[in-house]
Amino acid sequence: MRSHSRRKFLKGVGASLGASLLFSPFYDSIANAAPGKKPKRLLIFFTMGTAPSIWKPKSVSGETPTFSESTSPLEEVKEHIVMLDGLPSGSPSNNHGSADGLTGMGYYSNGPYGLISVDQYIVEKLKGSGLSTPIPSLLLGAAVEGGKTGFYKGTNLSPIGSPTSAYSTVFTGFTPSNNQGSTDNSAAEALLKRRKSVLDNLTKELTSLKGNLGKEQQYKLDLHLESIRQLEQRLSNTMTPGGGGGTGACSVPGTPSGDMTNGLKANQLHLDIIVGAFACDITRIAAIQWGSDQMMNANLSEIGLSGEEHNGMIHTGAPAHLDLIKLEKWLHQQFVGVIKKLKATPEADGSGTLLDNTLVAWCRDMGDAPNHTQNEMKFVLASGNGGYLKTAPGGRFIKSGERHERVLLSLCDAMGVTDFSGFGDPALGNKTPLPGIAAT
Repeated sequence: MRSHSRRKFLKGVGASLGASLLFSPFYDSIANAAPGKKPKRLLIFFTMGTAPSIWKPKSVSGETPTFSESTSPLEEVKEHIVMLDGLPSGSPSNNHGSADGLTGMGYYSNGPYGLISVDQYIVEKLKGSGLSTPIPSLLLGAAVEGGKTGFYKGTNLSPIGSPTSAYSTVFTGFTPSNNQGSTDNSAAEALLKRRKSVLDNLTKELTSLKGNLGKEQQYKLDLHLESIRQLEQRLSNTMTPGGGGGTGACSVPGTPSGDMTNGLKANQLHLDIIVGAFACDITRIAAIQWGSDQMMNANLSEIGLSGEEHNGMIHTGAPAHLDLIKLEKWLHQQFVGVIKKLKATPEADGSGTLLDNTLVAWCRDMGDAPNHTQNEMKFVLASGNGGYLKTAPGGRFIKSGERHERVLLSLCDAMGVTDFSGFGDPALGNKTPLPGIAAT
Protein backbone atom coordinates (compact mmCIF):
# COMPACT_ATOMS: atom_id res chain seq x y z
CA MET A 1 0.00 0.00 0.00
CA ARG A 2 1.31 3.41 -0.89
CA SER A 3 1.07 5.99 1.83
CA HIS A 4 2.17 9.59 1.54
CA SER A 5 3.28 11.86 4.31
CA ARG A 6 0.76 14.46 5.47
CA ARG A 7 2.91 17.31 4.13
CA LYS A 8 3.35 15.72 0.71
CA PHE A 9 -0.35 14.89 0.56
CA LEU A 10 -1.42 18.46 1.28
CA LYS A 11 1.11 19.80 -1.20
CA GLY A 12 -0.30 17.41 -3.82
CA VAL A 13 -3.83 18.52 -3.15
CA GLY A 14 -2.90 22.18 -3.54
CA ALA A 15 -0.87 21.64 -6.68
CA SER A 16 -3.14 19.17 -8.41
CA LEU A 17 -6.46 20.74 -7.58
CA GLY A 18 -5.76 24.40 -7.05
CA ALA A 19 -8.51 24.22 -4.48
CA SER A 20 -7.07 25.40 -1.19
CA LEU A 21 -10.22 27.22 -0.21
CA LEU A 22 -12.44 24.27 -1.05
CA PHE A 23 -10.36 21.83 0.96
CA SER A 24 -9.03 24.04 3.77
CA PRO A 25 -11.39 22.57 6.44
CA PHE A 26 -10.18 19.10 5.44
CA TYR A 27 -6.44 19.72 5.89
CA ASP A 28 -6.35 19.54 9.69
CA SER A 29 -8.29 16.28 9.96
CA ILE A 30 -6.29 13.81 7.91
CA ALA A 31 -3.97 12.26 10.44
CA ASN A 32 -6.54 10.41 12.51
CA ALA A 33 -8.75 8.85 9.86
CA ALA A 34 -10.00 5.29 10.17
CA PRO A 35 -10.40 3.12 7.06
CA GLY A 36 -13.45 1.09 6.25
CA LYS A 37 -17.21 1.57 6.25
CA LYS A 38 -18.29 4.31 8.67
CA PRO A 39 -21.79 5.51 9.50
CA LYS A 40 -22.86 9.01 8.55
CA ARG A 41 -24.88 9.40 11.72
CA LEU A 42 -25.12 8.53 15.41
CA LEU A 43 -28.30 8.28 17.47
CA ILE A 44 -27.98 7.92 21.24
CA PHE A 45 -30.96 6.54 23.15
CA PHE A 46 -30.29 7.37 26.83
CA THR A 47 -32.14 6.05 29.88
CA MET A 48 -31.70 5.41 33.59
CA GLY A 49 -30.16 2.14 34.64
CA THR A 50 -32.15 -1.06 34.93
CA ALA A 51 -32.24 -4.19 37.07
CA PRO A 52 -29.70 -6.72 35.72
CA SER A 53 -32.02 -9.62 36.54
CA ILE A 54 -34.66 -8.46 34.04
CA TRP A 55 -32.26 -7.25 31.33
CA LYS A 56 -29.87 -10.18 30.97
CA PRO A 57 -30.74 -12.83 28.33
CA LYS A 58 -32.45 -15.97 29.53
CA SER A 59 -29.58 -17.89 27.98
CA VAL A 60 -26.70 -17.40 25.56
CA SER A 61 -25.52 -19.96 23.01
CA GLY A 62 -22.11 -18.86 21.81
CA GLU A 63 -22.94 -15.20 21.29
CA THR A 64 -26.62 -15.73 20.39
CA PRO A 65 -28.97 -14.52 23.12
CA THR A 66 -32.41 -15.71 24.10
CA PHE A 67 -34.01 -12.42 25.05
CA SER A 68 -35.72 -11.84 28.39
CA GLU A 69 -39.29 -10.59 28.68
CA SER A 70 -38.20 -6.97 29.02
CA THR A 71 -35.84 -7.14 26.03
CA SER A 72 -38.05 -9.40 23.89
CA PRO A 73 -38.93 -6.67 21.32
CA LEU A 74 -35.31 -6.90 20.12
CA GLU A 75 -36.22 -10.24 18.55
CA GLU A 76 -37.83 -8.32 15.68
CA VAL A 77 -34.54 -6.66 14.66
CA LYS A 78 -32.06 -9.14 16.15
CA GLU A 79 -29.96 -9.32 12.98
CA HIS A 80 -28.99 -5.69 13.61
CA ILE A 81 -28.35 -5.97 17.37
CA VAL A 82 -25.26 -6.24 19.57
CA MET A 83 -25.88 -6.35 23.35
CA LEU A 84 -22.99 -5.53 25.69
CA ASP A 85 -22.82 -6.25 29.42
CA GLY A 86 -20.39 -6.42 32.32
CA LEU A 87 -18.39 -3.27 31.56
CA PRO A 88 -17.41 -1.32 34.72
CA SER A 89 -17.07 2.44 34.76
CA GLY A 90 -14.05 4.24 36.18
CA SER A 91 -16.00 5.09 39.33
CA PRO A 92 -18.38 2.15 39.84
CA SER A 93 -19.63 3.40 43.22
CA ASN A 94 -20.55 6.83 41.91
CA ASN A 95 -24.20 6.33 42.90
CA HIS A 96 -26.36 8.07 40.28
CA GLY A 97 -23.91 8.05 37.41
CA SER A 98 -25.25 10.47 34.82
CA ALA A 99 -21.81 11.99 34.36
CA ASP A 100 -20.19 8.59 33.91
CA GLY A 101 -22.64 7.21 31.38
CA LEU A 102 -21.64 9.17 28.27
CA THR A 103 -18.41 10.84 29.42
CA GLY A 104 -16.50 7.79 30.58
CA MET A 105 -15.53 9.58 33.79
CA GLY A 106 -16.93 10.72 37.13
CA TYR A 107 -17.71 14.13 38.56
CA TYR A 108 -14.48 15.80 37.54
CA SER A 109 -13.20 17.38 34.38
CA ASN A 110 -10.09 17.21 32.26
CA GLY A 111 -9.09 17.94 28.70
CA PRO A 112 -9.77 20.85 26.37
CA TYR A 113 -13.57 20.64 26.65
CA GLY A 114 -13.91 19.97 30.36
CA LEU A 115 -16.43 17.28 31.21
CA ILE A 116 -17.81 16.27 27.81
CA SER A 117 -20.18 13.53 26.69
CA VAL A 118 -19.36 11.40 23.69
CA ASP A 119 -22.00 13.03 21.47
CA GLN A 120 -20.54 16.51 22.00
CA TYR A 121 -16.98 15.26 21.65
CA ILE A 122 -17.77 13.75 18.25
CA VAL A 123 -19.47 16.97 17.17
CA GLU A 124 -16.35 18.99 18.00
CA LYS A 125 -14.12 16.57 16.11
CA LEU A 126 -16.39 16.57 13.06
CA LYS A 127 -16.37 20.36 13.05
CA GLY A 128 -12.59 20.23 13.06
CA SER A 129 -12.66 17.94 10.03
CA GLY A 130 -14.81 20.43 8.10
CA LEU A 131 -18.03 18.41 8.28
CA SER A 132 -20.89 20.65 9.32
CA THR A 133 -24.67 20.46 9.30
CA PRO A 134 -27.32 23.10 10.09
CA ILE A 135 -27.73 21.57 13.58
CA PRO A 136 -24.42 20.08 14.81
CA SER A 137 -26.16 18.03 17.50
CA LEU A 138 -29.85 17.55 18.22
CA LEU A 139 -30.63 16.86 21.89
CA LEU A 140 -34.26 16.02 22.63
CA GLY A 141 -36.10 14.73 25.67
CA ALA A 142 -39.45 15.41 27.30
CA ALA A 143 -40.13 15.56 31.05
CA VAL A 144 -36.43 15.66 32.00
CA GLU A 145 -36.78 17.03 35.52
CA GLY A 146 -35.53 16.52 39.03
CA GLY A 147 -32.04 15.45 38.03
CA LYS A 148 -29.35 15.51 35.37
CA THR A 149 -29.16 14.43 31.76
CA GLY A 150 -26.36 12.37 30.28
CA PHE A 151 -25.17 15.23 28.03
CA TYR A 152 -22.23 17.42 28.99
CA LYS A 153 -20.05 20.09 27.51
CA GLY A 154 -18.36 21.71 30.46
CA THR A 155 -21.77 21.82 32.12
CA ASN A 156 -24.85 19.60 32.08
CA LEU A 157 -26.84 20.20 28.88
CA SER A 158 -30.63 20.31 28.72
CA PRO A 159 -32.43 18.83 25.72
CA ILE A 160 -35.40 20.41 23.96
CA GLY A 161 -38.43 19.12 25.83
CA SER A 162 -41.34 20.21 23.66
CA PRO A 163 -41.93 18.35 20.37
CA THR A 164 -43.46 21.54 18.97
CA SER A 165 -40.32 23.52 19.83
CA ALA A 166 -38.11 20.73 18.51
CA TYR A 167 -40.02 20.60 15.23
CA SER A 168 -39.75 24.37 14.81
CA THR A 169 -36.04 24.34 15.65
CA VAL A 170 -35.28 21.60 13.14
CA PHE A 171 -37.52 22.40 10.18
CA THR A 172 -38.25 26.15 10.22
CA GLY A 173 -36.66 27.66 7.14
CA PHE A 174 -36.03 24.27 5.56
CA THR A 175 -37.78 23.58 2.25
CA PRO A 176 -38.55 19.86 2.02
CA SER A 177 -38.25 17.85 -1.16
CA ASN A 178 -41.98 17.13 -1.09
CA ASN A 179 -42.83 20.85 -1.25
CA GLN A 180 -44.74 21.35 -4.47
CA GLY A 181 -44.83 25.13 -4.32
CA SER A 182 -43.10 27.15 -7.01
CA THR A 183 -40.57 29.80 -6.07
CA ASP A 184 -37.85 31.73 -7.83
CA ASN A 185 -34.72 29.67 -7.32
CA SER A 186 -32.50 31.35 -9.92
CA ALA A 187 -29.83 32.36 -7.42
CA ALA A 188 -29.80 28.93 -5.80
CA GLU A 189 -29.66 27.25 -9.21
CA ALA A 190 -26.69 29.38 -10.22
CA LEU A 191 -24.90 28.49 -6.97
CA LEU A 192 -25.68 24.81 -7.43
CA LYS A 193 -24.32 24.89 -10.99
CA ARG A 194 -21.10 26.49 -9.79
CA ARG A 195 -20.67 23.87 -7.08
CA LYS A 196 -21.36 21.02 -9.48
CA SER A 197 -18.98 22.52 -11.97
CA VAL A 198 -16.21 22.57 -9.36
CA LEU A 199 -16.70 18.93 -8.43
CA ASP A 200 -17.22 17.78 -12.01
CA ASN A 201 -14.01 19.46 -13.14
CA LEU A 202 -12.12 17.89 -10.25
CA THR A 203 -13.37 14.34 -10.75
CA LYS A 204 -10.46 13.24 -12.93
CA GLU A 205 -7.87 14.86 -10.67
CA LEU A 206 -9.45 13.43 -7.53
CA THR A 207 -9.52 9.92 -8.99
CA SER A 208 -5.86 10.18 -9.84
CA LEU A 209 -4.98 11.63 -6.44
CA LYS A 210 -6.84 8.94 -4.49
CA GLY A 211 -4.82 6.28 -6.24
CA ASN A 212 -1.70 7.66 -4.56
CA LEU A 213 -3.09 7.79 -1.04
CA GLY A 214 -3.26 5.35 1.80
CA LYS A 215 -6.65 4.09 2.95
CA GLU A 216 -6.83 6.48 5.89
CA GLN A 217 -6.17 9.53 3.74
CA GLN A 218 -8.63 8.30 1.13
CA TYR A 219 -11.32 8.01 3.79
CA LYS A 220 -10.82 11.58 5.03
CA LEU A 221 -10.87 12.89 1.47
CA ASP A 222 -14.13 11.03 0.85
CA LEU A 223 -15.58 12.40 4.09
CA HIS A 224 -14.96 16.00 3.12
CA LEU A 225 -16.23 15.53 -0.42
CA GLU A 226 -19.35 13.87 0.95
CA SER A 227 -20.08 16.93 3.08
CA ILE A 228 -19.93 19.09 -0.06
CA ARG A 229 -22.19 16.71 -1.97
CA GLN A 230 -24.65 16.67 0.93
CA LEU A 231 -24.86 20.45 0.70
CA GLU A 232 -25.56 20.09 -3.01
CA GLN A 233 -28.23 17.52 -2.23
CA ARG A 234 -29.85 19.87 0.28
CA LEU A 235 -29.87 22.66 -2.30
CA SER A 236 -31.27 20.35 -4.97
CA ASN A 237 -34.06 19.27 -2.64
CA THR A 238 -35.18 22.88 -2.18
CA MET A 239 -35.61 23.21 -5.95
CA THR A 240 -36.79 19.80 -7.12
CA PRO A 241 -40.03 18.37 -5.72
CA GLY A 242 -39.58 14.74 -4.81
CA GLY A 243 -35.88 14.96 -4.05
CA GLY A 244 -32.83 14.91 -6.21
CA GLY A 245 -31.06 12.09 -7.90
CA GLY A 246 -31.65 9.12 -5.64
CA THR A 247 -34.25 6.46 -5.05
CA GLY A 248 -35.44 8.25 -1.91
CA ALA A 249 -36.36 11.78 -0.96
CA CYS A 250 -36.04 14.05 2.00
CA SER A 251 -39.53 14.25 3.44
CA VAL A 252 -40.26 16.37 6.50
CA PRO A 253 -42.61 14.67 9.00
CA GLY A 254 -45.96 16.21 9.82
CA THR A 255 -46.36 18.76 12.59
CA PRO A 256 -46.34 16.96 15.97
CA SER A 257 -49.74 16.25 17.47
CA GLY A 258 -50.98 14.19 20.36
CA ASP A 259 -50.50 14.13 24.13
CA MET A 260 -47.44 16.27 24.73
CA THR A 261 -48.04 16.47 28.48
CA ASN A 262 -47.03 12.82 28.80
CA GLY A 263 -43.22 12.72 28.60
CA LEU A 264 -43.05 9.21 27.15
CA LYS A 265 -45.60 9.97 24.44
CA ALA A 266 -43.84 13.25 23.64
CA ASN A 267 -40.59 11.37 23.18
CA GLN A 268 -42.27 9.17 20.58
CA LEU A 269 -42.84 12.37 18.59
CA HIS A 270 -39.22 13.36 19.17
CA LEU A 271 -38.07 10.12 17.54
CA ASP A 272 -40.03 10.98 14.39
CA ILE A 273 -38.36 14.40 14.34
CA ILE A 274 -34.93 12.79 14.62
CA VAL A 275 -35.62 10.45 11.69
CA GLY A 276 -36.78 13.43 9.61
CA ALA A 277 -33.71 15.45 10.57
CA PHE A 278 -31.45 12.55 9.56
CA ALA A 279 -33.27 12.08 6.26
CA CYS A 280 -32.83 15.76 5.35
CA ASP A 281 -29.21 15.88 6.58
CA ILE A 282 -30.06 18.61 9.06
CA THR A 283 -28.00 16.83 11.70
CA ARG A 284 -25.61 13.88 11.92
CA ILE A 285 -25.63 13.55 15.73
CA ALA A 286 -28.87 13.16 17.69
CA ALA A 287 -29.68 11.99 21.19
CA ILE A 288 -32.88 11.45 23.13
CA GLN A 289 -33.13 11.42 26.94
CA TRP A 290 -35.86 9.43 28.71
CA GLY A 291 -36.39 10.96 32.14
CA SER A 292 -33.39 12.11 34.18
CA ASP A 293 -30.86 10.29 36.32
CA GLN A 294 -33.24 10.72 39.28
CA MET A 295 -36.76 10.15 38.01
CA MET A 296 -39.10 9.41 35.13
CA ASN A 297 -42.87 9.45 35.36
CA ALA A 298 -44.26 6.52 33.39
CA ASN A 299 -47.98 6.77 32.72
CA LEU A 300 -49.01 4.31 30.02
CA SER A 301 -52.61 3.27 30.46
CA GLU A 302 -52.50 0.99 27.41
CA ILE A 303 -50.17 -1.37 29.27
CA GLY A 304 -51.59 -0.75 32.74
CA LEU A 305 -48.60 1.21 33.99
CA SER A 306 -48.63 4.31 36.16
CA GLY A 307 -45.87 5.49 38.46
CA GLU A 308 -42.37 6.85 38.80
CA GLU A 309 -39.50 4.71 37.58
CA HIS A 310 -36.79 5.35 40.16
CA ASN A 311 -38.45 5.02 43.56
CA GLY A 312 -41.65 3.39 42.36
CA MET A 313 -40.21 0.61 40.18
CA ILE A 314 -36.46 0.23 40.62
CA HIS A 315 -36.48 0.38 44.43
CA THR A 316 -39.76 -1.38 45.14
CA GLY A 317 -38.04 -4.45 46.50
CA ALA A 318 -40.28 -6.70 44.45
CA PRO A 319 -38.20 -9.67 43.28
CA ALA A 320 -39.71 -9.68 39.81
CA HIS A 321 -39.85 -5.89 39.31
CA LEU A 322 -43.11 -6.40 37.42
CA ASP A 323 -43.75 -2.73 36.66
CA LEU A 324 -40.13 -2.21 35.65
CA ILE A 325 -40.42 -5.13 33.23
CA LYS A 326 -43.48 -3.47 31.65
CA LEU A 327 -41.64 -0.15 31.31
CA GLU A 328 -38.45 -1.68 29.97
CA LYS A 329 -40.39 -3.71 27.42
CA TRP A 330 -42.18 -0.55 26.27
CA LEU A 331 -38.85 1.32 25.98
CA HIS A 332 -37.42 -1.54 23.94
CA GLN A 333 -40.41 -1.25 21.63
CA GLN A 334 -39.57 2.42 21.07
CA PHE A 335 -35.92 1.54 20.43
CA VAL A 336 -36.96 -1.11 17.91
CA GLY A 337 -39.49 1.28 16.40
CA VAL A 338 -36.90 3.91 15.52
CA ILE A 339 -34.61 1.22 14.07
CA LYS A 340 -37.46 0.06 11.83
CA LYS A 341 -38.22 3.64 10.75
CA LEU A 342 -34.57 4.21 9.84
CA LYS A 343 -34.57 0.92 7.96
CA ALA A 344 -37.73 1.85 6.06
CA THR A 345 -36.46 5.28 5.00
CA PRO A 346 -34.30 5.31 1.84
CA GLU A 347 -31.33 7.61 1.56
CA ALA A 348 -32.00 10.52 -0.78
CA ASP A 349 -28.82 9.69 -2.71
CA GLY A 350 -29.78 6.04 -3.22
CA SER A 351 -27.07 4.62 -0.94
CA GLY A 352 -29.34 2.20 0.91
CA THR A 353 -31.48 3.09 3.91
CA LEU A 354 -30.91 5.50 6.78
CA LEU A 355 -30.15 2.53 9.04
CA ASP A 356 -27.41 1.36 6.68
CA ASN A 357 -25.62 4.63 7.41
CA THR A 358 -26.51 5.09 11.10
CA LEU A 359 -25.27 3.66 14.39
CA VAL A 360 -27.95 3.55 17.10
CA ALA A 361 -26.70 3.20 20.68
CA TRP A 362 -28.80 2.63 23.80
CA CYS A 363 -26.69 3.86 26.70
CA ARG A 364 -27.50 4.09 30.42
CA ASP A 365 -26.30 6.05 33.44
CA MET A 366 -26.00 2.94 35.65
CA GLY A 367 -25.49 -0.75 35.08
CA ASP A 368 -27.22 -1.93 38.24
CA ALA A 369 -29.87 0.59 39.20
CA PRO A 370 -31.26 -1.16 42.32
CA ASN A 371 -27.77 -1.16 43.84
CA HIS A 372 -26.74 2.21 42.35
CA THR A 373 -23.50 0.94 40.84
CA GLN A 374 -21.74 1.07 37.52
CA ASN A 375 -20.01 -2.30 37.86
CA GLU A 376 -21.84 -3.80 34.89
CA MET A 377 -22.70 -1.07 32.39
CA LYS A 378 -25.07 -2.17 29.65
CA PHE A 379 -25.43 -1.16 26.00
CA VAL A 380 -27.55 -2.16 23.03
CA LEU A 381 -26.09 -1.17 19.65
CA ALA A 382 -27.69 -1.43 16.22
CA SER A 383 -26.56 -0.77 12.66
CA GLY A 384 -27.72 -1.65 9.17
CA ASN A 385 -26.44 -3.78 6.34
CA GLY A 386 -22.70 -3.44 5.88
CA GLY A 387 -22.59 -0.99 8.79
CA TYR A 388 -20.09 -0.49 11.57
CA LEU A 389 -21.12 -3.42 13.74
CA LYS A 390 -20.22 -7.05 13.40
CA THR A 391 -23.70 -8.56 13.47
CA ALA A 392 -25.18 -12.07 13.28
CA PRO A 393 -28.59 -13.43 12.18
CA GLY A 394 -29.61 -14.23 15.75
CA GLY A 395 -28.11 -11.12 17.30
CA ARG A 396 -24.97 -10.96 19.45
CA PHE A 397 -24.48 -10.80 23.22
CA ILE A 398 -21.02 -9.97 24.55
CA LYS A 399 -20.00 -9.84 28.19
CA SER A 400 -16.76 -7.99 28.79
CA GLY A 401 -14.80 -6.85 31.81
CA GLU A 402 -13.29 -3.92 29.93
CA ARG A 403 -14.02 -0.35 30.95
CA HIS A 404 -17.29 0.98 29.55
CA GLU A 405 -15.44 4.00 28.17
CA ARG A 406 -14.10 1.73 25.44
CA VAL A 407 -17.65 1.36 24.07
CA LEU A 408 -17.89 5.15 23.93
CA LEU A 409 -14.59 5.16 22.03
CA SER A 410 -16.21 2.69 19.61
CA LEU A 411 -18.95 5.27 18.98
CA CYS A 412 -16.22 7.79 18.17
CA ASP A 413 -14.46 5.30 15.90
CA ALA A 414 -17.74 4.55 14.14
CA MET A 415 -18.00 8.22 13.17
CA GLY A 416 -14.40 8.35 11.91
CA VAL A 417 -13.03 9.97 15.08
CA THR A 418 -9.92 8.15 16.25
CA ASP A 419 -8.13 10.93 18.13
CA PHE A 420 -9.38 10.49 21.69
CA SER A 421 -7.29 13.18 23.38
CA GLY A 422 -9.38 15.22 25.79
CA PHE A 423 -12.10 12.61 26.17
CA GLY A 424 -12.89 10.29 29.03
CA ASP A 425 -10.84 9.25 32.02
CA PRO A 426 -7.24 10.50 31.78
CA ALA A 427 -6.20 7.54 33.94
CA LEU A 428 -7.46 4.97 31.42
CA GLY A 429 -4.37 3.49 29.86
CA ASN A 430 -5.94 1.67 26.94
CA LYS A 431 -7.55 4.43 24.84
CA THR A 432 -8.81 2.13 22.11
CA PRO A 433 -12.31 1.04 21.02
CA LEU A 434 -13.75 -2.14 22.47
CA PRO A 435 -12.53 -5.08 20.39
CA GLY A 436 -14.90 -7.53 18.78
CA ILE A 437 -17.86 -5.27 18.04
CA ALA A 438 -16.78 -3.58 14.81
CA ALA A 439 -17.01 -5.37 11.48
CA THR A 440 -13.65 -5.96 9.84
